[in-house]
Amino acid sequence: MHPTHRPSKRTAPHTVHAVSTAAAPASVTEVPVGALHCADSPRTVQVDESHAQALAQSGRALPPLLVHRPSMRVIDGTHRLRAAVLRGQPTVDVTYFDGSAEDAFVLSVEANISHGLPLTHAERTSAALRILRSHPDWSDRGIARRAGLAAKTVAALRRREAPEAEPPGRVGQDGRIRPSDPARGREAAARLLAGRPTASLREIAREAGIAPSTVRDVRRRIGEGADPVPAAQRRPGTTAGPPPVGPATPGPGRAPSRGPAPGPGRQLPSLVAGLCKDPLLRLSEAGRLLLRMLDLHVSGLRHWERIVASVPPYRAETAAAAAAQCARDWQELSEELVRRASEEARA
Repeated sequence: MHPTHRPSKRTAPHTVHAVSTAAAPASVTEVPVGALHCADSPRTVQVDESHAQALAQSGRALPPLLVHRPSMRVIDGTHRLRAAVLRGQPTVDVTYFDGSAEDAFVLSVEANISHGLPLTHAERTSAALRILRSHPDWSDRGIARRAGLAAKTVAALRRREAPEAEPPGRVGQDGRIRPSDPARGREAAARLLAGRPTASLREIAREAGIAPSTVRDVRRRIGEGADPVPAAQRRPGTTAGPPPVGPATPGPGRAPSRGPAPGPGRQLPSLVAGLCKDPLLRLSEAGRLLLRMLDLHVSGLRHWERIVASVPPYRAETAAAAAAQCARDWQELSEELVRRASEEARA
């Protein structure tokens, strides 16, 4: 028997990132029952005989089955196919899906979630895990909607089961690609803002792979001296950017700093502590180097007497010359920073 075709009001799926059963109307084809294969279904038990018998005895016309054309596997309608066999029908009506086997499975899950016998939680969880592996670039919310689970459940599955090599972005339900780890996008934006403070929000957003509104928030947080990544967006076990380099605190019995005050009423340790809180300094390699150099200097001031006493007399002049050169180098750095600050103030 040759398949026959006629128009149908039933919609067939199409292969786009957001696989859906809502697409353009497709034709219905009448095919022999024996030409169809078992479904690649999320169900543990493929056929519930009592449900199939109820359909067969209902006397109602059965809606077309959804079939994966390349494999002739049933995507949606296993119980309808069984009911047709119980009725003794030689043929059934089908609509075809021409996409990949992976997308066909997604459609099977969506169909079983939306109607028919409900899937158990274990079946939905197993289906979500399989979709995670075949579509790792899909968002947690998108997979959760298709599998009938909470987005938090899918996120936990991803952390526990998904491959370690995660794609840099995920496709959301709206078709937009967003960073897999929002913290990375924000940190990239912070580094770009540090190197190019006059760049537009859209430029930074494009290079960091985040939205311009997110770049605006990163800029605002940096201006307030806060971490560019909110604590809620950091994954468990990660820190707020590179570890802050803070000045060491003197232990019991150690002398406090005895160096001269570098500014009116301000001690060097407090100045360094303030610099250590700046996210842009902590996010750049050169900034972290400066913080380590300053922190080492602060620590040395707390052990002034011990340092002087440890230098052998025959090395005192050499050590003094080295210290004087360091002082001149720090002075040059200070003058360069002041010059830069003046130029930016005039700009």
